[in-house]
Amino acid sequence: MKEKTCCFTGHRKIFAPIDDVQHILYTTIEKLINSGVIYYGAGGALGFDTLAALTVIKLRNIYPHIKLIMVLPCKEQTKGWRNEDVETYSYILRQADKVVYTSEKYYPGCMHKRNRHLVDNSSHCICYLEKSTGGTAYTVNYANQSGLKIYNVANELNK
Repeated sequence: MKEKTCCFTGHRKIFAPIDDVQHILYTTIEKLINSGVIYYGAGGALGFDTLAALTVIKLRNIYPHIKLIMVLPCKEQTKGWRNEDVETYSYILRQADKVVYTSEKYYPGCMHKRNRHLVDNSSHCICYLEKSTGGTAYTVNYANQSGLKIYNVANELNK
């Protein structure tokens, strides 16, 4: 299953035009679908994770065999979020083919545990990485060290 699985990681704030990011994300996922990747794991965070999950849901209308797996750090991930973000999150969870919680409750390090779980169960990683520090950089470095094929949407925007 790992060879047919792609995970997502990216910044919570996306400074590029969302339509451009979504277009590259869509075409990158579609290429992976056509190469045999079926499972798509997202971490449920705001920003790129949300955009990635929504894009998989949209593509599932064309490719009904693909699966969205939400890998979440804890059950109270949305604590402090705006109502509209919680509504989008709830919609995504209802559309997911599988939901996995890597921890019951929040604790320092639960986000890293979620990210490592996503990487450890994937052979591809689509990311939105613009800076070399923070959780996204950590996850992309871990994915690279783990031998995953990395697709950076931010690099495609800058071409």
